[in-house]
Amino acid sequence: MTYLLKLHPEITIKSRSVRQHMIRCLASNVRNILRKQIEGVRVKGGWDALRVSLPNTLPEGRIEEMEDILTRIPGIHEVLATQAVPCSSLDEAAAWIVPHWKAAIARRRFRVRAKRRGNHGFSSVDLERHLGSALLAAEPTARVDLNHPEIVVSVELTHHWLQLIRSRRPGLGGYPLGVQGQALALVSGGFDSPVAAWRMLRRGIKTHYLFFNLGGPAHESAVREVTHHLWQRYSASHNVDFTSVPFEEVVAEILRSIPDGLMGVILKRMMVRAANRVAARKGILALVTGDAIAQVSSQTLTNLALIDAASERPILRPLLTEDKQEIIDTARRIDTARFAEQMPEYCGVISRRPHTRAPANKVLAAEADFDFTVLDAAIEAATVTRASRLLVGQRPPGEVTIVDSLATLARMPAVSVIDIRPPGEREAAPLEIADVPCLAIPFYELQDQAATLPGNREYLLYCDQGVMSRMQALHLKDRGMEHFGVLRHAC
Repeated sequence: MTYLLKLHPEITIKSRSVRQHMIRCLASNVRNILRKQIEGVRVKGGWDALRVSLPNTLPEGRIEEMEDILTRIPGIHEVLATQAVPCSSLDEAAAWIVPHWKAAIARRRFRVRAKRRGNHGFSSVDLERHLGSALLAAEPTARVDLNHPEIVVSVELTHHWLQLIRSRRPGLGGYPLGVQGQALALVSGGFDSPVAAWRMLRRGIKTHYLFFNLGGPAHESAVREVTHHLWQRYSASHNVDFTSVPFEEVVAEILRSIPDGLMGVILKRMMVRAANRVAARKGILALVTGDAIAQVSSQTLTNLALIDAASERPILRPLLTEDKQEIIDTARRIDTARFAEQMPEYCGVISRRPHTRAPANKVLAAEADFDFTVLDAAIEAATVTRASRLLVGQRPPGEVTIVDSLATLARMPAVSVIDIRPPGEREAAPLEIADVPCLAIPFYELQDQAATLPGNREYLLYCDQGVMSRMQALHLKDRGMEHFGVLRHAC
């Protein structure tokens, strides 16, 4: 099986030396990916296209799989499945070409573009004219248009072998991975950050991943899955790292020391500071986020400028001007939406009245009261995993008891409810349940206090959306505490 991998048009307009470098990189990337899948792959670079040969013994299912992989490699504009057939005359060429293209040109404008190598009794122009006439005779509804064709019938004749194109599939486009340097993408598992990372991969940037863990093992497990998916489908030619920073204590310190309206912006500034430290260790020159203008309060121009001011490196935002629906559509196309749909957007700090234009002097004054040793400790506790090993040893997050009705709660013996919301949220909407003891332990103190609670009762965690409570309960279960469940918001 032979394939021609057409170069993305932006590669073909580069200078000769840059183009040659990109072709070499693309050929190396294709080899690295395919040789992990099968043996006997041959990849040969060319000025306009790469030629890939697969073993003829591959079963049909594996052939389809390899073709699909080729369409997801950055730098490839089109994947052409070809077949070489003997040809020594114009009439022989027409006999092969017409059946393959007759249906495609029906009621369409077309032209023939021929490339010929070797000694023949005719020129490339002769070949184009002869095939064009044969196609018109076979399909009278078509017409020739040399300047603005809808269909280009590509023909390659090398010595006495004619390359037939059996099928065409669009490629990913962009630049070969690695030719534009490295970046560190901040990923959360929602719709935005995976799409932002994918856009960087498509532009040839070797992208590492940084995750701030706000919800324990269940949160990290979900983000590991979507990150591994991105790496495996679009960048498996390169080894990259996934860094996980435990950020729960940083969130707790923000909730203790930062005024309500500034919490979101300062959380992002703390993340950016941590990201710069991680990037510095790896020699990475840029950060990437999934921010989009005005999507949330921390993403106004004023607040983005404040976040940028905390960074030593440029922060790239490939989704900055996209609508949310555009981002979701892209997530569906690259198959990351299913991960986001199963894990609601989660943030450990949600201000009740966030500043959309946070005053810089107030942000700096608030950060003066922040204990930065907590941030230092979180960065030092970070773990690094190769993307290829993200799912190794992964355990399903499991399940916890979920109570979603007052009637069920009333039938449970020896049960207490723990309101894990921050103090401000509890005061604004107090939780009152008759005949059931209610404790108030904010989520950022729960992991420390859980072990001190009597073990002869069951505890149901409560928060407004049910996301934080489930993550905290799973976190405790992972530590061996099986007597913590969730009280659903529906109560």
